[in-house]
Amino acid sequence: MLAIFKKEINQFFSSVTGYVAIILFLLANGLLLFVFPETSLLDTGYANLDPLFDLAPLIYLLLIPAITMRSFADEFKSGTMELLSTRPLSWWQVVTGKFLGSFLIVVISLIPTLVYYIAIRQLSVNPQQLDNGGIIGSYLGLLLLGAVFTAIGIWASSLTANAMISFLIAVFTSFIFYNGFDALSKIPAFSGSADFYLQMAGIKFHYTSISRGVIDSRDIIYFLSLIGLMLYLTKLSLQRKLWQT
Repeated sequence: MLAIFKKEINQFFSSVTGYVAIILFLLANGLLLFVFPETSLLDTGYANLDPLFDLAPLIYLLLIPAITMRSFADEFKSGTMELLSTRPLSWWQVVTGKFLGSFLIVVISLIPTLVYYIAIRQLSVNPQQLDNGGIIGSYLGLLLLGAVFTAIGIWASSLTANAMISFLIAVFTSFIFYNGFDALSKIPAFSGSADFYLQMAGIKFHYTSISRGVIDSRDIIYFLSLIGLMLYLTKLSLQRKLWQT
C-alpha cells in the first residue's frame, strides 16, 4: 500500500498540472479573501475566517476532482491496471493507497491557508477575541469535506479511462452530495419533517455543524460512513472492470 501511496503523490507532482492546481486554489482564496470587496476579510469589520470556510468548499468542488481524476483513469489508459492487480496487494490496499495519496495532496493545499489565520490575528485589535474553537472546528470540517470529495473523486476515476469524464463525474457527484440535498429540502412539497432529513443526508448540513466549533460524533460518523461507502464502491468498480477484461 505504501508503494501505491508514494506513486500517487509522485504522479501528481511529476507534471505541472499538480502545482498549477494547488497554486490556483491558493490564488483563488487569496483574491476572494483579500482583494474582491464583496468577500474581503478586510472589509467585514470582524476578525474571523468565516469567508474562507464558506468559499473553500466551492473551490474544493473543482480542485479535488482535478487532483483525483487521473488516479485510476491513467492506470486504465496505460494498461497498468492489469499489472497492478497481479501484485500481492488486496483491493482495499490499492484503493486505500490511492485515497491516502490524493488526500495528502489536499492537506498540503490546505496548510498554506494557515497564513490567513496569522494575518487576521495580527490585524485584529484584540487577538484574544478570535473564535479559535470555531476556527479549529472549521478546519476539521474542511479536512473531512476534503476526504469525502477525495473518496468521490477516486470512485469517479475508477469508472472510466477518460480523465476529463472522471473530473466531470466527480464535480457533479460532489456538488449533489454537498448542496443538492440542501436545495432539495427547500422544495415546498418536502416542508414539514422530510426537509430536515433531506438536509441531514447532505454534506453541507454536517459541515456547517462542525464549523460552529462543536464536534458532534454524529457528524464524524456521517463523514466516515460516506468515505467508506465511496471507497467500497470504488473497490466494486475496479473488480467489475477487471472481470470484464
